Formats: sequence, structure tokens, C-alpha cells
Amino acid sequence: YSEVVPRVNLFFFVPHPGNPNIHCFIALCLEFVHNLIILCPLPHTQPCSLELRQVSSALSCRYTSILSLIRLKPSEAGRYSFLARNVGGWSTLTFELTLLYPPEVSVKWMHINDSNILLCEVSGYPQPNVTWLQCRGHTDRCDEAQVLQVWEDSHPEVLSQEPFHRVIVQSQLAIGTFKHNMTYECRARNSVGNSSQPFRMPSRGESPFLLPLDESVFTPVVVACLSMMALLLLLLLLLLYKYKQKPKYQVRWKIIESYEGNNYTFIDPTQLPYNEKWEFPRNNLQFGKTLGAGAFGKVVEATAFGLGKEDTVLKVAVKMLKSTAHSDEKEALMSELKIMSHLGQHENIVNLLGACTHGGPVLIITEYCCYGDLLNFLRKKAEAMLGPSLNPGQDPEGDTSYKNIHLEKKYVHRDSGFSSQGVDTYVEMRPVSTSSTDSSEQDMDKEASRPLELRDLLHFSSQVAQGMAFLASKNCIHRDVAARNVLLTNGHVAKIGDFGLARDIMNDSNYIVKGNARLPVKWMAPESIFDCIYTFQSDVWSYGILLWEIFSLGLNPYPGILVNSKFYKLVKDGYQMAQPAFAPKNIYSIMQACWDLEPTHRPTFQQICSLLQEQAQGDRKERDYTNLPSSSSSGGGSGSEPEEESSSEHLACCEQGDIAQPLLQPNNYQFC
Repeated sequence: YSEVVPRVNLFFFVPHPGNPNIHCFIALCLEFVHNLIILCPLPHTQPCSLELRQVSSALSCRYTSILSLIRLKPSEAGRYSFLARNVGGWSTLTFELTLLYPPEVSVKWMHINDSNILLCEVSGYPQPNVTWLQCRGHTDRCDEAQVLQVWEDSHPEVLSQEPFHRVIVQSQLAIGTFKHNMTYECRARNSVGNSSQPFRMPSRGESPFLLPLDESVFTPVVVACLSMMALLLLLLLLLLYKYKQKPKYQVRWKIIESYEGNNYTFIDPTQLPYNEKWEFPRNNLQFGKTLGAGAFGKVVEATAFGLGKEDTVLKVAVKMLKSTAHSDEKEALMSELKIMSHLGQHENIVNLLGACTHGGPVLIITEYCCYGDLLNFLRKKAEAMLGPSLNPGQDPEGDTSYKNIHLEKKYVHRDSGFSSQGVDTYVEMRPVSTSSTDSSEQDMDKEASRPLELRDLLHFSSQVAQGMAFLASKNCIHRDVAARNVLLTNGHVAKIGDFGLARDIMNDSNYIVKGNARLPVKWMAPESIFDCIYTFQSDVWSYGILLWEIFSLGLNPYPGILVNSKFYKLVKDGYQMAQPAFAPKNIYSIMQACWDLEPTHRPTFQQICSLLQEQAQGDRKERDYTNLPSSSSSGGGSGSEPEEESSSEHLACCEQGDIAQPLLQPNNYQFC
């Protein structure tokens, strides 16, 4: 036989969380027991753990079963069943286990139909009783002495009730108009405990202390606000990315302070001193037309009164930023001023004449160049150069169709001028038109009207090389050697400068987007393109491209080749442009030496200067062009007789011997 008897009753109420022990008496004979289980409430599918203890040895068929529930969970509340069965029969016992919860109170304020309503939501088990209190002043709990009014809500609205779990009720209190400096308190109580929450009425001019919204309105508002914030954040990140991608004005020139092996230390131009001796009164400047304008700034023609001497009147070029410039661009312009003052003066660079750094925007006063940049000068003169383009390897001396016109006056070396933008991309810099008819302007007009000859091209090449040799002697790397960055002044004196400020590189096809920067890749050495390494030797490569520009009269380098993966492969494989139309073989040999893939095999600027100056000396003997120095070059000869043997000797000169080797070590690298 079997019989299950409850120890107490069939209903258990356990505070949450609790540790109840449920006892049952079980009468059965063990030798006939088939099984003894307790069925737990859903969602359990396994029998509960059961401890079976014998009550008395005398009554061997009577036992006590204890079910222990540790830290009772809400899911363990429900209906339990004991089941004992043997061959003599079976017996069951079912009981209910309900959790007890103390009250939890939440007060909300709502404005409905011009009425102010307080909602008190209470949860607990057994169902709590709700009481409203009104008291004077602002307090966290209404004391008996402060209570002005009490409302008992004996039948709050039941919102939800789960079997064996807590009940949720809601009580409303309509308060009409606000009575300021008041506190309302909602109290709830049941057999397990009590709880309360105050609601403070605002003072005049304040908003209520609690302003909850109805969830049906609150949730969409929150979602909309979060979506708007996410959209604004995404837009901000996009604008920040665009700002990072936007090219910034920076000085291309870099000055090496020291190096050890491949570790270079560059001078921070912002740390260079600025000598106040360059300061010039901005009131003594009379501005004229704009010579060039770019994304960051512009260059303006001006007349300086008292620059150098009190009674002097000098035409100058003034470099300045646009009014929309940012602080980093202002710092870059100041760095350019410090670099120019640090380098000093040379006839083949655009020299600093003065500056205005106080009482207004920074102004850099430089020499004015009446003929503008070399690139546009060559393109204008191209129509006056007679004769068809030469095939590679053909000297102009052997081409009878080439017309050479001797100069009527000697070159006069004179400092002046600045740069501009040229054809398509650059605004040409022209001489200022005045009513003056002095002899110097007449000479300038006469000089500008005559066609070019080879000695002019050689003259430009030599002067640029001298300017670059000067920069190299000052440990300065230019990084943008090109005909557009060379200016011409009176006497066709060539001057090197950095004119990125007045150039719109965003719309200049010569500057290609590579990474986050726009770079003149057709003028750059392979190590600069692929490894971001800039050296004196990389400037030599760029100078070779400039030579090609000069002797092609301003054609674009690598004609017919787009800057794409094919172009980069050609450069990496050692491709070299063909001999330009007006370049003799030995000049083309200098270009080829400049384009050596191994930087240390390229000639130095000092060596290039020596070679070109020797050519100029031969040209003064009224020869159209002479080859590089050789034992047979000292005598006279017909200008139409090519000197191919001497040209070959020059090529050997650039490729062998200690004198022909670059003076710089192979580790002159700048790592980006």
C-alpha cells in the first residue's frame, strides 16, 4: 500500500526570494516501492530533487519526504505534485506554491484634457492597498504633522495578475490645478511590507519634478531623436573625412638639420627665428592687380615705397592668404617666410624683400618677375621657333631648317620678379602697363619680341641648375622642381620659387591624387612616388624632367601617357622619354643621367652646373651648340657640324669616375 499525507496544508506562501522546505509523510513498504517522484510546475520537465528520510525504525513503512528549494525563483512558483506508487497502489498529493512580494511604487504625472493627473502604479502580492497623502512643503516623505489631506483608494484598477505571482494595480489622483510648494505621496501596503514615492509640486516658473510621457508617445519620440542624432553623427564624420581629404597648404621645401644613416632630422620651420629686420610698414604698400590665385591664397602686384631706401619706389609681388584661411594655413605661410629668410639671397631664386607680420594678415614681399613663369614663356615662344621637331638622336646643328638668331645684346643679370599661374591652370604674370616710356621698358619690349635660340634654352637650364645647387648647399630639398615653378625677370634671369599658395592644385591636372595628397607625379622620382622618399637626388630627377620641358618648349612630360597603373609600371621599369625636339644629344644625355633608377648614380647639381656653364662658354664663341667638354672641343668649327663623338664622351663623363659621381651619400632619404 502507499499513502502521502501533507505535513501542514496544500497551500504555501513564500516571500521572494525564499528558501522553503516542504515536508510530506509517506506511508509505504519499501520492498514494494516502484517509484517515488515529485512533479514540478511547468516549464520544468524533470522531476524535482527529493530527499527521503525514515521517521522511525519501529514504523519501517512510514517515511518523511522533504523538498528543499534554494533561493526560490519566480519560475519555480506554481502547482506541485507528489506521487508514490507500488504494487499495492498509488497515491498523489498536489499543493500550490505562491510567492509573496512587497509593494513597489512608481508615480507618474500626466496632463490630460487640461487636467493634471497623478498615476501611482503598484506591484506586489498580496494585492497592495493604496493611499494618497498631500503635505505642505517639499519633502521625501510626508510626516503626520505635515499631512493636509488623505485619500484611500480601496479599489485600485488591476492592470495585470499572474497566477502565483504579483499583482499590478494603478491608482489615479486628479489634482486639478497645481498648488505650488506641495508634495503628494503614494503609499502602498500589504502583508509582506510597504513602500511609497513622493511627487514634488514645482515652485512658480518651474516645471514639474516628474514629467513622464505616455509610452505610446514617448517611445516614438525617443526613436526619432536617436535616429536624428545618429544621422547628425554620420554627417559629422563625413564632413570630417572630407576635411581630412582636402589638401592643405604646406611649404614644399624641406630643410635637413642633420642625418645619421637613414635617420633624418628636418628643421621644423615653425621653430625657425624670424628677424624683425624684414618687417616693412604695410601702409607703404600700394596694391595693384592680382597676379595669381589659388585655393589657399593669392599673389598681388604692389608698389613698395621706401623699400631699402627712403626714396625708392619698387614694383614687388606680395603673397597673402585668403580671408577664409584656417589657422594651420596661416602657420604654413609664416613657416614659408621663415624658410625664405633662413636660406638667404641668390640671384636664381625668388628672393625675400620684406614682410608684414604685425597689425594685420601676414604678407610676404618678394621680387617681381615681369615675364611670368618659364612654362608659359616657352609656350608663347614656341611659335617663333622655326623648324620641325627633331627625331631622337638628331642634333639641330645638322638640321638646316633650324633658324638661329643671334642676340643683339648681352644678358644682364638682375634680381626681380615673382610667379603666377599660366595657360589653363595658371594666371599669367604680365608687366604692369604704365604711361612711362623709359628706355628700360623699351628694351624689355624689344627683348620680349625676339624669338628664342638654343643659347636661351641653355641659359635657362644653367640658371635653374645654379639655383638648385644653392638650395642643396643650404640642405634644402625643393620637392616640386618644374618649369611652372621657375620665373623669368629682366634679362631672362631664371628664378626658382614655391608657388603652391597661388595655384589651384584641386583643378590642376599636373597634380594627381595619391593617398591624401595631390602630387606632381610626372615630375617625381620613382622613390618619391612609391616610397615617399625625397632627397637631393630626387630633385635631380625632377630637374631632368624640367630640362625636357625646356627643350620641348613647354610640352607636358610623358606626352600621350595617362597617369594610371600603366604609367607607374613604366616608371618602375625604367622607361625614359624620347629626346625632345630642340635638345642636342649631349643635353639629352644629361636628362638620361638624371633619370637613372639608382639615385646615387645621378649627377649632382654642382656637376650639372659645371657641364652647362662649359656649354655656355662654347656658345659665346658663336657656336650654336657645343658638346660636353672633350679634347676636341677647344677649337672652332662650323655650327652645322654635329659633334656626336664629343656627345658620347659627355655621356661617359656622367657615368664614370669620382668626379662624375654624385657627392651625396645614398642614404639622403626623407621618410614620410
